[in-house]
Amino acid sequence: MTLTYCDAAPGHPWHGPYHDTEYGVPVTDEAALFERLILEINQAGLSWLTVLKKRAAFQAAYDGFVVDTVAAYGEADVARLMADPGIIRNRLKIEAAIVNARVIQGMRDSHGGFAAWLAAHHPLSKPDWLKLFKRTFRFTGGEIVGEFLMSIGYLPGAHRPTCEAFRRLESLDPPWMVARRAGFAGYGD
Repeated sequence: MTLTYCDAAPGHPWHGPYHDTEYGVPVTDEAALFERLILEINQAGLSWLTVLKKRAAFQAAYDGFVVDTVAAYGEADVARLMADPGIIRNRLKIEAAIVNARVIQGMRDSHGGFAAWLAAHHPLSKPDWLKLFKRTFRFTGGEIVGEFLMSIGYLPGAHRPTCEAFRRLESLDPPWMVARRAGFAGYGD
């Protein structure tokens, strides 16, 4: 029997709070969405525990994930981030954060913001989400996109139906549950 995140996370000092209060919970705040995307990008090739342990350092290093601030970063900021031992120092991931912040700025004009952009494209199948993210953002592979969308309530799978966190999610009616009720393929239990 393989343990799921719902089995392993509760009670863990780092995974527990994330699992219980954030994972799968709908997010609309721009900085929170941007943070989640950047954390998922930085997790690529590493463990989620590593990212959770560095989360406070990421928040400080990336100025609270304020999109306009990160979008204005230049070479001096890239050098500062590359020298910061509290975060994951990968130039491609750092540059992706800056480019992606600029993309999100553009979504304000095209859709009213990142949350509205997500809502305008929902529901999509996971492969279609992946194509859209690859066309739109930098450093967004299948695992990154899938985890990002699950973490903010756009794709199912964050919690098993018998998990306490799943029961709490039902009252929040995340976008994937709305799609499931509408009969959209791929959004079943």
